[in-house]
Amino acid sequence: MDRTAWPDEALIAAAQDGDGRAITALVSGSHPHVRRFAHSLCTTPQDAEDAAQEALIILYRKIGMLRATGALAAWMFRIVRNECVRRAKLAMRHREPLPDRTVPSAEDAALQLLEAGIVADAIAALPAEQRRVLIMRDVQGYSGRMTADALGISTAAMKSRLHRARAAVQEELDRAGGRHGG
Repeated sequence: MDRTAWPDEALIAAAQDGDGRAITALVSGSHPHVRRFAHSLCTTPQDAEDAAQEALIILYRKIGMLRATGALAAWMFRIVRNECVRRAKLAMRHREPLPDRTVPSAEDAALQLLEAGIVADAIAALPAEQRRVLIMRDVQGYSGRMTADALGISTAAMKSRLHRARAAVQEELDRAGGRHGG
């Protein structure tokens, strides 16, 4: 079994049909990816672990709501992002001053959260074929050949989609940051 791959569409379909073993395998197979997403988006390791667990609970309870079996990674990315944002907002409301200056300031944490949210929104807004390539290459760390093969496209097509996706995300970051490219 390839530990870097998301669960396949047959397993997702079986889970959507209510197969208990498939649901368990789906949650288990998604766990490392969800954890990686959470650790890249949440402001603290504890929030990341909590967000990953919450996302897996949502996956378990609501797998039937997933419209397209090929959209699992994007769906989970949005769930994790939303949970990280929720936890950060909650932490900002209940934050006590920290004596250690090595801990990021509330302003730094808010800026990091804002940028993560902008990136997540920009990725979610991409056309599906670009979003899949970007997530596989830049989030999951697949090689170019593995990504192309998994999607059934040529390496050149994969590179083109990846370039367009990265450019669109960068454009959104520039726009959101008030910087106008040139």
